[in-house]
Amino acid sequence: MAFLTIALLCIALTLVYNYYVNTYTYWKRRGVPYETPLPFLGNMRGVGTEIHFRDVYLRYYNLFKGKAPFAGMFMFIKRIAFIIDLDLAKQVLIKDFKNFPDRGAFNNVRDDPLTGNLFSLDGEEWKAMRHKLTPVFTSGKMKHMFSVVVDVGHRLTSTMGKYASDAAADDGDVEIKELCARYTTDVIGSCAFGLECNSLADANAEFRLQGRMIFEKSRYPRIMQAFIITNANLARKLRFKGLPDDISKFFMDAVLSTVAHRLKNNIKRNDFLDQLIQLRAENQEEARGGNGIDLSKGLTIEQMAAQAFVFFVAGFETSSSTMAFCLYELALQQDVQQRLRNEIERVLAESSNGEITYEAINKITYLDQVISETLRKHSIVAHLMRVAQEDYKVPDTQLVIEKGTTLLIPIYAIHRDPEIYPEPERFDPSRFEPEAIKARHPYAYMPFGEGPRNCIGERFGKMQAKIGLVSLLRHFKFSASKYTEVPLVLDPSSLPLSSKNGIHLKVERL
Repeated sequence: MAFLTIALLCIALTLVYNYYVNTYTYWKRRGVPYETPLPFLGNMRGVGTEIHFRDVYLRYYNLFKGKAPFAGMFMFIKRIAFIIDLDLAKQVLIKDFKNFPDRGAFNNVRDDPLTGNLFSLDGEEWKAMRHKLTPVFTSGKMKHMFSVVVDVGHRLTSTMGKYASDAAADDGDVEIKELCARYTTDVIGSCAFGLECNSLADANAEFRLQGRMIFEKSRYPRIMQAFIITNANLARKLRFKGLPDDISKFFMDAVLSTVAHRLKNNIKRNDFLDQLIQLRAENQEEARGGNGIDLSKGLTIEQMAAQAFVFFVAGFETSSSTMAFCLYELALQQDVQQRLRNEIERVLAESSNGEITYEAINKITYLDQVISETLRKHSIVAHLMRVAQEDYKVPDTQLVIEKGTTLLIPIYAIHRDPEIYPEPERFDPSRFEPEAIKARHPYAYMPFGEGPRNCIGERFGKMQAKIGLVSLLRHFKFSASKYTEVPLVLDPSSLPLSSKNGIHLKVERL
């Protein structure tokens, strides 16, 4: 018996060793440059504790740039084709998109309906949902929601005034990031759920607390989260969920009750939820077989909730971070801040008698430059991911990316390339003047992704950030306080780019 036990143990160890060797020599066997990985960690040592994914990407990008169009990487035990060449990025995202339509993100529609959202879906399910939702984000639809966002912008100005006054004895210091998050929570809560969230009036309002919990409260320990990220298909088969049950229930109930109330009382608000209600067909069948998504007969209530949920999560966090990073940079460069403020006042006075209108705000070209430079220097999303559907021969090489391989395009590293953006740590909106843009590779700037799978909410995200910034800059001056970090300390455990200790600025009334 003892001999049999030892023999079985030896066999098991041999299998594990062979799996380890076979996995981590993959890129070597294929002639692709790579960095020797560590057991089980791959090339991700320190991620989430000491460093962020973006730090790995920047180091890897600098290590292999100019040596090959892509390098081999291991995200724990998952093989990654790390794209470096911008022409190859264009091929993957645009020209050969049909071979790279999927992100490979985790979703489990059967057990966790909110994961059946546009960001996480793949294949025909994604294609059908994208087709359904594209009309929701047209310029015309944005105009319908514009006045709602402007109203929240007025409340942001009022709340900022109270904070600036209350903080006067303490050098006028205000933590900007949280206030921006309360603003975008109220905007998205109103436009996506049709609810008055009151986050600006109450920092502990329920929607704001739930928004925080999405990023602060995980269903599983980090090691299990890493497993789900790198083994999405297996995690789905094992019936893992993405969200804690209480968070999932909160957002599902919010949509169910709001839709029921609107239908019963024939309420129309011209917001995102209204658009989803219109898309919902009369025949509200459940997803085909209970396991997948069938949009041939419209949206189910669960699918509506999933889209409203991802609109909320993506909309409040990315836009609030963009606003906060933008105000931080403007506080450190008073000349840029004053030039932007002057242009805001000039355009609004000439175009709309001082009122914030959809047409006027899109004429403030320097605001576009400032936001673009903010998203370059502070790339909220560090990378794009795609999965090869079939073997793919890389153009002008003998290299082949095998079917099932995940491709990673390191946005953060590209945006920090000094050959593309000289002195990348310097905040310089002139990088986005028309002539400067024309001089660069068209895929040297991708904060919202590119191609058919780009961010569908880009228009809305920019709109709410613009309205928020214009509302604030017309009434307040921002500068460094004694609590302002220079440079900012970033949180290595946060998936989207986030400051670890908030963003503190001095706020003065004009």
